[in-house]
Amino acid sequence: MNVAKTMENLKKRGFTVSYFDTAAQAADYLDRSIDSQSVGVGGSVTLRDMGVYEKLAAHNEVFWQWYAPEGTSQEETYRKAERADVYLSSVNAIAETGEILNIDGTGNRVAATLYGHKKLYLVTGINKIAADYDAALWRARNIASPKNAQRLQKKTPCALRGDKCYDCSSPDRICRGLVVLWEPVKGIGETEVVLIGETLGY
Repeated sequence: MNVAKTMENLKKRGFTVSYFDTAAQAADYLDRSIDSQSVGVGGSVTLRDMGVYEKLAAHNEVFWQWYAPEGTSQEETYRKAERADVYLSSVNAIAETGEILNIDGTGNRVAATLYGHKKLYLVTGINKIAADYDAALWRARNIASPKNAQRLQKKTPCALRGDKCYDCSSPDRICRGLVVLWEPVKGIGETEVVLIGETLGY
């Protein structure tokens, strides 16, 4: 992987780009940058492991289905996250050529990366960088999706075997929608890619 090339191409496409050597540095940066705002967060092992919720919830109103208050429905949390000032997500893959890919089953996470926020942060470890668009799509389908299906204990061929996408027709299938960001969308104020020089998430 070529991190410098990836950053250069992301910037050429119009994305704001930040780089941090460690997840702890990136988490501190997000904590400093986001204050007294409503914040939506998509399901993300990367952000969970960074301790982002604990930091941001101390001085922001954070809507994340994994940390919803008791008695709050998942759907209600999704809706509040959609309307938040700021939205945070990770990615399934990012190409050195600058494309950013996310696959989703419910759609809340990918929908929220397309419209309505003052700022979108896409936070990712360098392990998710692939050589080009085709390699990034392969990674999203054959590495990220099976691991997420296993985490969610889905009864899909990819979860049971853990080796690749089988393009299945299982009711438990989680790869139902693909969003590719070629450039920042106009429906969001600013899109910042936060690259971290560690292996994080799937």
